[in-house]
Amino acid sequence: MGLTGIQIFKLLPKTNCGECGVPTCLAFAMNLAAGKAELDSCPYVSEEAREQLAEASAPPIRPVKIGAGVRAFTVGGETVLFRHEKTFYNPTAIAALISSDISPEDLEKKLKVFNAYQYERVGLNLRPELIALKDANGDGGKFASAAEKIAKESEFNLVLMSSNPEHMKKAVEAVAFKRPLLYAATKENVDQMGSIAKEANLPLAVKGAGIDEVIELTKKLTGMGLKDLVIDSGAREPKKLFEDQLAIRRAALKAGNRDLGFPTITFPCEMASNLDVETMIAAMLIPKYAGIVVLSDFRGESLFPLLVERLNIFTDPQRPMTVTQGIYEIGAPGENSPVLVTTNFSLTYFIVSGEIENSRVPSWLLVMDTEGLSVMTAWAAGKFTGDAVGAFVKKSGIADKIKHRKVIIPGYAAAIYGDMEEELPGWEIIIGPRDASMIPKFLKELKI
Repeated sequence: MGLTGIQIFKLLPKTNCGECGVPTCLAFAMNLAAGKAELDSCPYVSEEAREQLAEASAPPIRPVKIGAGVRAFTVGGETVLFRHEKTFYNPTAIAALISSDISPEDLEKKLKVFNAYQYERVGLNLRPELIALKDANGDGGKFASAAEKIAKESEFNLVLMSSNPEHMKKAVEAVAFKRPLLYAATKENVDQMGSIAKEANLPLAVKGAGIDEVIELTKKLTGMGLKDLVIDSGAREPKKLFEDQLAIRRAALKAGNRDLGFPTITFPCEMASNLDVETMIAAMLIPKYAGIVVLSDFRGESLFPLLVERLNIFTDPQRPMTVTQGIYEIGAPGENSPVLVTTNFSLTYFIVSGEIENSRVPSWLLVMDTEGLSVMTAWAAGKFTGDAVGAFVKKSGIADKIKHRKVIIPGYAAAIYGDMEEELPGWEIIIGPRDASMIPKFLKELKI
């Protein structure tokens, strides 16, 4: 944040009303400065102060929204150089390049193949977001037609790639509803491209021959009133691109250079002769610090590792991944099905639920909120104790779904057995296996 807590406090109404959730305006100002509160929480801040505070509190790298529908996303908005300092917020978008001279039939086939690339991992659906459509053979009609087909017949959002303002204008008229990213404004066409983006209220990419030229272009475009920009330094050699990515991020975060305070778009597809090398370059760019990477194609063996890497990089390192507390049905359980308890750490949940599925024994799985800790860690931290687990079982509502009164606890938490018996009179507490891999055998031999 650009202002200190005291500077923010001077702009607040000083009513100490408490409606923001803290007792004083000074405390609220300190929370704002630390990034722990939202300005909208104060109902009495003046419009003038709101404008000043909004500008001061804006991320050094502007968040830019691209696309519409289920695959809409935001790039930028980052505040740190290293994720261990805080976290990275907006995951790198992954695009595949398609040439506009592709036939409608081949385009339809390709879109079906691309759309099938969706992977379930720790309860999340991992998939790419973008098609980068490249204007080919000087045929603006085909460019607009292909863009319209992608926009209307697929979930993918678009990067429209053309240096011809007339062709770009035609394509924008066809697909503006999808909020595509326009690529790119250059020294030669900046006025025309800027006008198209401004009129349609669309994000615009800037391509320069180096960082200095990028700065000239972003200055001109922001002077025209454009704010949603994405930048391409023009580097197409890995070492130089890596240097540019670091320089852009550092300039925005450390030097406060607003002319470089925008997310970046990168093109591994123009830096290698095969998809394997492109994938290697993309894997470098996801953590360092590309907003968008464009590949020449999507293939499962390259896309899946990139999606998993992206998930890992953009997961908050200070907060474990969790699933929602509650009752989970596995295999259509009934009133006589076994009941198991575990924690809400994602990895624990998916290992346990996977082994229950493997057993082919329909079961109820009670997932308890332990703030994302595994069974052993939660028990050691006092968050998976006998009385807490017992209270959770009572409040969960599982008793209304079953005839028996038996609950299975993880073997690693056997020490909570006695306290659970006291908390759940009339229930039988069964100690399950210590290792999840033994769950199928245990459930098949269990007598309820």
